[in-house]
Amino acid sequence: MDYLKSVVPSQLVSERGSNLVIINPGSANVRIGLAKQDTPFNVPHCIARHTTITGKPNQMICTQVTTTSQQQVDRERAFNTTASLLKIPYLDESSSFGSRKTARIDGYNQPSTNTKKDTAFPWTNVFEDENVARAAPDVTDSGESKRKYRNMIFGEEAMRISPKEPYTIHRPIRRGHFNVSPQYSAQQVCEDLVAIWDWVLLDKLEIAHSERNKYSAVLVVPGTFDSREIKELLTIVLRDLCFSSAVVHQEGLSTIFGNGLSTACIVNMGAQTSTVVCIEDGVSLPNTEKILPFGGDDICRCLLWIQRHYQNWPQLRTDVLAKPIDMLMLNRLKDSYCEIREGEVERAATVYSYEDGMPAVAHKTNLTSLNVPPMGLFYPNLLVPELFPQPPRTWFQDHENMLEETWNMDFGGGGGGGNMGLPVWDSFAVSPLNPKKEEKIGLAEAITSSILSAGRIDLQRKLFSSIQLVGGVGLTKGLVSAVEERVLHAIPPTEAIDTVEVLPSRMDPTFVSWKGGAILGILDFGREAWIHRNEWMENGIRVGSAKKYRDSYYIQAQAFCFINS
Repeated sequence: MDYLKSVVPSQLVSERGSNLVIINPGSANVRIGLAKQDTPFNVPHCIARHTTITGKPNQMICTQVTTTSQQQVDRERAFNTTASLLKIPYLDESSSFGSRKTARIDGYNQPSTNTKKDTAFPWTNVFEDENVARAAPDVTDSGESKRKYRNMIFGEEAMRISPKEPYTIHRPIRRGHFNVSPQYSAQQVCEDLVAIWDWVLLDKLEIAHSERNKYSAVLVVPGTFDSREIKELLTIVLRDLCFSSAVVHQEGLSTIFGNGLSTACIVNMGAQTSTVVCIEDGVSLPNTEKILPFGGDDICRCLLWIQRHYQNWPQLRTDVLAKPIDMLMLNRLKDSYCEIREGEVERAATVYSYEDGMPAVAHKTNLTSLNVPPMGLFYPNLLVPELFPQPPRTWFQDHENMLEETWNMDFGGGGGGGNMGLPVWDSFAVSPLNPKKEEKIGLAEAITSSILSAGRIDLQRKLFSSIQLVGGVGLTKGLVSAVEERVLHAIPPTEAIDTVEVLPSRMDPTFVSWKGGAILGILDFGREAWIHRNEWMENGIRVGSAKKYRDSYYIQAQAFCFINS
């Protein structure tokens, strides 16, 4: 105790954070770093594997986007509703849009001051270093080249691979869950997670396999993950990555520690899902949790749809699913130009066409209605989400659950029709202990409903005045005032609440959850809830056995609250 009274915080972080790795997995990116770092490495959560299959490689995205006529009508209606609020022309009006086609040709009237916005993404070199290739006698095409294809490519490099190259791109996590499907087995998902995380540990953090037993891991898991997925992640960290011990923290809980709060309504807006949860005195309130099936990637596709509607998008073969490099470009445009404010928002920008293996070609254009796509957070009909193939039913049959009570899953329905074309988890029952039901409502309604579920009026007032926006979408200009205004209007008039406030983040909203996990790991001196590698491997969940992990109570508790002694 004398040490804790006298130690300098920076010294504490340096001493206890040097062998502590914080892992915060997301659908689009994974954030990994040592606890002593200010910010983690933020890496696209994907892997490209070389394939010898002839013909056009299967990208293995396991998704499709099909817009029905009703969805199209709902989308146009949502645009017009948003347009009336933002005081811009409706979708079918052309009064002030007539000049946009000519503006697209001469887009230099608004030169960009940030050259990074106008830089093309280069195609990835898929061949190994010449020095490495010389050491490897195995070549792919002795008649044309002595170069050898790289076996695996990770992160942004994987997204920049030309579709003509013999690679399959795997995304192990989609929409806040393991991307399990008939074409992408649970075993392959776990193997890809191991490969991606191991590459980050070796290439970015420079932690060799022989040194892993000197490190511990903190898993900061999204609120969308279910018990089985958390259990698989623990196995990956302890068995496959060989960490000596690990602990699990929920993302929402880590966020308040990252910003130095004890009570707040946490709104986490990621690339593919958004979650809302209320925290009181360092304890998560499960009945306040809301999961929304949209995020930054959907805003990108909405941006593309609007520009194509107004014919402001050049005649390019832009396909965010078949060519991930196009999603990189759209993400950059969204981050650079999209904002929420009244009036018409137009910007001159450079977009690129990425044809198979050819150098990128620049096209100057004027992007318009840039304040509409982020309004899809409040009007989800603007955002048409991806659709998923149905996962194998065996994936859900987790009889050896990591919690004390097993799930009572009702898989009824029989037949082979299943749930093709619907979001992965919609047709399956969920655990009564840990419901993970997505809600088709806007962000303001989700925040209001979440806080009003907290019960006491004094707590509700405190939460409405302590809203935290985190995640990459939280950087959107004008979002704070839009949330405050729309949440205030969403509160029923019968409620005695007249103040809504979004608190500023102390750091980049993208990394707040990761930083909170680092703080929790450093301050957890007792480590009673930590799981050691040998214990997990010997006493963990055993297939065909009724024996539970002896500290499973702590696993469950640690995912939702942190007891500060």
